[in-house]
Amino acid sequence: MNIIDEIVEARKRGIARLGPSMGHSLPPRRTVPLIPFGRLQPGRDFFIVSEVKRGSPSRGIFAAEADAVRQAGHYVDREIKTLSVLTEETYFHGSLEDLYRIKSSFPDLCVMRKDFILDEDDITVSYRAGADAILLIASMHDARTLGRLYRAAKGLGLEVLLEVHDREDLRKAALVQPDITGINSRDLSSFRIDPAVPLALKKSIDWSTRTVFESGIHSTEDAAVALSGGFTGMLIGEGAMRDADLIGQITALKREGIGNFWYRLFSSKAEGKPLVKICGITRERDARLAAELGAHVLGFIFADSPRVADPGLPERITDLKQLKVAVVVHGEEDRSIDTAVGRLLSEGYIDALQFHGDEHPDNCYRAAFPYYKALRIGRDEDVERIDSFHCPRVLVDAFVPGKPGGTGQTISAKLIESIRRLHPLWLAGGIGPDNVAEILESFEPELIDASSRLESEPGTKDSSSMVQFFKEIEGICKVTGSYGMDTDS
Repeated sequence: MNIIDEIVEARKRGIARLGPSMGHSLPPRRTVPLIPFGRLQPGRDFFIVSEVKRGSPSRGIFAAEADAVRQAGHYVDREIKTLSVLTEETYFHGSLEDLYRIKSSFPDLCVMRKDFILDEDDITVSYRAGADAILLIASMHDARTLGRLYRAAKGLGLEVLLEVHDREDLRKAALVQPDITGINSRDLSSFRIDPAVPLALKKSIDWSTRTVFESGIHSTEDAAVALSGGFTGMLIGEGAMRDADLIGQITALKREGIGNFWYRLFSSKAEGKPLVKICGITRERDARLAAELGAHVLGFIFADSPRVADPGLPERITDLKQLKVAVVVHGEEDRSIDTAVGRLLSEGYIDALQFHGDEHPDNCYRAAFPYYKALRIGRDEDVERIDSFHCPRVLVDAFVPGKPGGTGQTISAKLIESIRRLHPLWLAGGIGPDNVAEILESFEPELIDASSRLESEPGTKDSSSMVQFFKEIEGICKVTGSYGMDTDS
């Protein structure tokens, strides 16, 4: 039994013992106005849903003494218009009383009941307690039940945030076609977070709906990733409980300058195939061949390297739809990027940066966004460093003393296995036509990054090697079928 099943069974036992109000005294009829869900932040094109919660199965109790009304007041002071209140008692340490007290204190605030809603009685109780909206979790119900509960809530005038996490959830949601669709980056069976899930799933929504990015937002960088996916709202839970000032920092964000790198990247991944980045490109003809053969990302090095690119090269290939990444090498204390690279990023010739030096985790976002980190791996301690970086993915490359990359060396199989047990695998280092099939079959990477093994000399790609490289990828994917993390699910 996974954690969501445990929670549902606990709720059923509680309701059997105490009734759908869980023993709390509620008014026989609703006494507060219904308020619309998801009003935009002042001067912005997105809304924030802040959350009142005291704990969770994944984090334990982190705000045991938090007063629900006082916490809601902190959010209202920061111009929050929509609030989520955890009312599940056993695992999240909330209650219907929290919701009732908050709505009574702030009747003009939209308050959503966030719980594991089971049936129409739960919906009726939510309405009486003052909820303006409820959360419905698609994975808890079959499509027919989900539709019935959705209609019951809408019949009372309640808004519904219908939450999905994978393609099966999305299939059920498509039958309902909710006005508001939440995509949870947290897998409710394991409680692990992957921000790529909402970004990849969103492309498959084919009905008119507002979308909400759920879970995993603990910083302005996390929020920027959500906004890069075009989400109209984001739900912020533990991060806001720990630091209410985070709300103001996120409210100040603007989509301009954030770009859509992460959304485009994960939306381009086909089931059963890796994302492919061809790096170290110095010639226009090599960029065009890589694009023609099926590369998703083109990499241009702007650092001390035999593969250094002309800054004008990305400007000459704006017709190519492939994502373009600038590879830079910075020191631990650097908090800014080269002016020329910054111009390429701000003017849209480059879509993201790949930091490939000794950058400190906290300085990457300060220097540029979007970005991801490349980390050289040579021992177990290096694997542990992956978690210290805040970007959705970290590219791992072979460690060679004194050389940041492009060595043609591979990471040991033992270290790769250690990495892929904990993280979606983005792999660089010594990948070429002769070993790419074996690498794909053995390690199932989400992204592969190839450079030196596709060259006739540093900076010059060999066309026959490039063609053979992509043939090997296509061949192994046809043989093995779907593998690895499908970011659409």
